[in-house]
Amino acid sequence: MTTNQAWWRGAVIYQVYPRSFFDANNDGIGDLAGVTQKMDYIANLGVDAIWLSPFFTSPMKDFGYDVSNYCDVDPIFGDLNDFDQLIQTAHEKGLKVIIDQVLNHSSDQHPWFKESRQSHDNHKADWYVWADAQADGTVPNNWLSVFGGPAWHWDSRRRQYYLHNFLDSQPDLNFHHPDVVDALLDTVEFWLKRGVDGFRLDTANYYFHDLELRNNPPKENVVEGSIGVRLDNPYAYQLHLYDKSRPENIVFLQRLRNLLDQYPGTTTVGEVGCDFSLKTMADYTQGDDKLHMCYSFDLLTHDNSMQHIRDTMETIEKGLGDGWPCWSIGNHDVERVATRWGNNQDNLAKSKIYMLMLLTLRGSVCLYQGEELALTEAELTYEQLVDPFGIAFWPEFKGRDGCRTPMPWDTNDQAGFSQHPSIWLPVATQHFPLAVSKQEDDPNSCLNAYRDFLAFRKGNMALQIGDIVFLYNDQHRLIFTRRHQDQSYFIAINSGQDEFQHPCQYELESIKLPNSLSAGKIEAGVIILPAYSILIADLIE
Repeated sequence: MTTNQAWWRGAVIYQVYPRSFFDANNDGIGDLAGVTQKMDYIANLGVDAIWLSPFFTSPMKDFGYDVSNYCDVDPIFGDLNDFDQLIQTAHEKGLKVIIDQVLNHSSDQHPWFKESRQSHDNHKADWYVWADAQADGTVPNNWLSVFGGPAWHWDSRRRQYYLHNFLDSQPDLNFHHPDVVDALLDTVEFWLKRGVDGFRLDTANYYFHDLELRNNPPKENVVEGSIGVRLDNPYAYQLHLYDKSRPENIVFLQRLRNLLDQYPGTTTVGEVGCDFSLKTMADYTQGDDKLHMCYSFDLLTHDNSMQHIRDTMETIEKGLGDGWPCWSIGNHDVERVATRWGNNQDNLAKSKIYMLMLLTLRGSVCLYQGEELALTEAELTYEQLVDPFGIAFWPEFKGRDGCRTPMPWDTNDQAGFSQHPSIWLPVATQHFPLAVSKQEDDPNSCLNAYRDFLAFRKGNMALQIGDIVFLYNDQHRLIFTRRHQDQSYFIAINSGQDEFQHPCQYELESIKLPNSLSAGKIEAGVIILPAYSILIADLIE
């Protein structure tokens, strides 16, 4: 196992959604023992770390993002012994383990909230964000929930409203209360002592709210498809100045970093979703005293143009300073990239080229389980939905279940995920031809392309941590350099279905790429890129 304390710079992190990864006890739900059983598969991909989505005790109203005990494993996933075994197995195979820490809110079934709602003067009365109704009984201000409707829920016991940025069963903790911060940091340290290597921080910019409860102003320019914007959700119509991304957040992140610095080699990656996400990413990662990395939703939109990719990268590079970004093009919250960017056409070729793009840009990378198989978004009926977000907005928005269906391991009835006749979400029939067992022995499969390129990338520090300079782009093509010390690479990507030729004024020497990838070439000073291909060349300087 590496002892590099900055292992996270340029690392590739594989996100595991435990409910859907592998069901070891055959009850229809994936579990921690299932992740441990499939650890060889993860290690053989060539990634550096695992990010585990929440497995804490929870009533599962939001499938683990509503925590009722921060320091235990929900029985559907196993127990603490299963977690300890997972950590041990991962470390034996050279993998780091990052867990999803949900600090902004708890479940309404958490003992803290149960006590808080009993009265105005109990020990935890101010541990959550409570506010009186306005004179006419209406909500305290205009803040909205991400999941639709007001971000306030009436509680008849206290005769007050409480804040919930998400479901009304997910009350927001009051980070302005020092005891809350202390208690949450204690839960973080609980897992550090158990050997975790870091934390993915859910909604990392939501922790603090404006104490004056000022109304958010309207957003002047609401554009469908921009970051976090769905015109069927009223949340998109506000500029979220006062309900999140507050300046006080920085002080908490500094306290959190101070704790992690006592456990050398650990890291944080914060999820940032806001109206100015790239600036917030830079603010949160600069100076070695806050978060190690952040990622935003900028590459999780429907815009896959190379102009958007370049604009995003250059914007963050200008403001980042000594901070460090982390990028993903898919996760458990968004439509699968093979559908979102690929339109379910030429999925194999497109999935490979989007992977190559992501893994050659500057920053660390999160890969979501199934991306390596080129899985498409599963089509589910309304009756099959379990995601409260999708149920609320159906049919305009079908929710997140389509990207959370079980991993297809083989072509048996339940795709090798479970032997139980009824599983928590159905296996998508279109995923059977993409099963791991089908791709393992196919040298040109998407799975083997991931393995091949991740192995190639591991030996090239310029691709992991090198500087980046963009040279050219159009709608489907992107050309840039990566440099680190004496390594200089010239990289040209064609994400379009037509061959692309481009004159080159540099002296280049093509690097042989694995046969599972479509590679470009150089002839008489011209770069020739077939459809969905990449050229990586040594830049002779």
